[in-house]
Amino acid sequence: MQDTKKSLKYIFVSGGVLSGVGKGITTASIALLLKSRGFKVTAVKCDMYLNIDAGTMNPVEHGEVFVTDDKAETDQDLGHYERFLGESLPGRNYITAGQVYWEVLNRERRLEYNGQTVDTYSEIPEEIIRRINIAAKNQEIVIVELGGTVGEYQNIMFFEAIRRLKIKHPSSVLLLHVGYLPLPKNLGELKSKPLQQSIHELNSLGLRPDFVIARAEKYVDNKRRGKIAFSASLDLEDVISNPDVETIYEVPLVLEKQNLTNKILEKLKIKSRKKDLAEWEKMVANSKISDKEINIGIVGKYISSDEYSLEDAYVCVNEALKHACFKQGTKLNIKWVDAEKLEKVSKEEELLKGLDGVLVPQGWGSRGTEGKIRAVKYARENKIPFLGLCFGMQMAAVEFARNVLGYQKANSEEVDSTAPEKIIHIMPGQKAYLAKKQFGGTIRLGAWDCRVKKGSLLREIYKKREISERHRHRYEFNNTYRKVFEKNGILFSGLSPDKKLVEAIELNKTSHPFFVGVQFHPELKSRPLSPHPIFLAFTKAASENKVV
Repeated sequence: MQDTKKSLKYIFVSGGVLSGVGKGITTASIALLLKSRGFKVTAVKCDMYLNIDAGTMNPVEHGEVFVTDDKAETDQDLGHYERFLGESLPGRNYITAGQVYWEVLNRERRLEYNGQTVDTYSEIPEEIIRRINIAAKNQEIVIVELGGTVGEYQNIMFFEAIRRLKIKHPSSVLLLHVGYLPLPKNLGELKSKPLQQSIHELNSLGLRPDFVIARAEKYVDNKRRGKIAFSASLDLEDVISNPDVETIYEVPLVLEKQNLTNKILEKLKIKSRKKDLAEWEKMVANSKISDKEINIGIVGKYISSDEYSLEDAYVCVNEALKHACFKQGTKLNIKWVDAEKLEKVSKEEELLKGLDGVLVPQGWGSRGTEGKIRAVKYARENKIPFLGLCFGMQMAAVEFARNVLGYQKANSEEVDSTAPEKIIHIMPGQKAYLAKKQFGGTIRLGAWDCRVKKGSLLREIYKKREISERHRHRYEFNNTYRKVFEKNGILFSGLSPDKKLVEAIELNKTSHPFFVGVQFHPELKSRPLSPHPIFLAFTKAASENKVV
């Protein structure tokens, strides 16, 4: 069939063998490589859940929720895309099965199908394609990551969408399949069978991969690459090895060394353009050079899952710290501190001793809050650089109220609705949403402006009067307590333009080397080539005030 659509090229990235294999980083890496050749590229994530968005998903189950400027609550992979592309993406680049089915059902109710029978096979793949095309508007190449693994029932219609696009535009659609080769300790060699079986699953859906990305602990040898290539009906050179590396930002360079970009362009029948990866290569090289090191404790509640320790719930915070340390030539050691465990120790030192900086990130609900408050107290009293993000800022305010102002029962309304001093209370208008159980998409989301106070540490950090940062919260600082906080040493260094919402608090540098809490999420806008200034300042303070 002749290809009738030449303006837009599609690259789909599927996964096999297991979840978390690295499809998101692969997608982001390919996006970077193609952008480095001068192409207009965007990346899209497709989740197979019936959730409308990621906002109501448990971070331990699904990972961190990534918020866009335009108020979308998305999968954390959009964060990877933004960091690698170095640009902000809109909410339309996140597609869920829930969105797709919701739209089709609403169209049926509006009689837009003219009374015809509406069925899954006819309409769902077409709606998926429509949404991908909307996200790809004004782009030359769109890279679409499919969540989950091939063989799962819920993603069949997404693969059907690929099959239809391949039929309509055979020279404009590529499928890259990312699969894992395990290395059993008792065998001592990489095993290719699971990946081969996932390729057979693809074949059963009427699809053959154009490339296979072979993920493993180490480089995949030619013998195993040959087996994979034979299974996929590919040339050996189209099986790309993607081993574990020191930093995820090295992955694009690993793929580029195997000439993947040129191979993709050749199969898409696009002429190659001049390559420019110099800045990225320099950043990766700098990430391996350090003449000092710092120990940062992240005190969170979404860290433990049974016997396992998880990092995905705070991936943006983790990466933002790395970006700052890459820039400053500092080795970063992160210590994950379970807030609930911190509640149970007799002294904070048992879990926090030896830290050069304490960071309390986002969170929801009452679980682990007392541990977070203890962490804030320890950092404030011991003059250890402290950074509170969103809920972390709120817990810093509660700690100050209890231990400096003497409001011993002070709390957040979210944690204890009966507290006599509700230092943090629900935002106006939010009570109505809660009463109606309208939880999804109703909180304060997306980019909002903030005025930064002259003479503050925050102003010194940003070097400008007005900033814009992304938010995700339902509760805020109770303005009833503003004056007493100011009188006792808290500076409200960031306010909304109408001065009604507290956006940032800090302690004077004369009383503490670095004590900052922000209601927003600066970690969402940090990039490896342009670290966020708050994280640069925090890690610098941790280095300068290093515990001996």
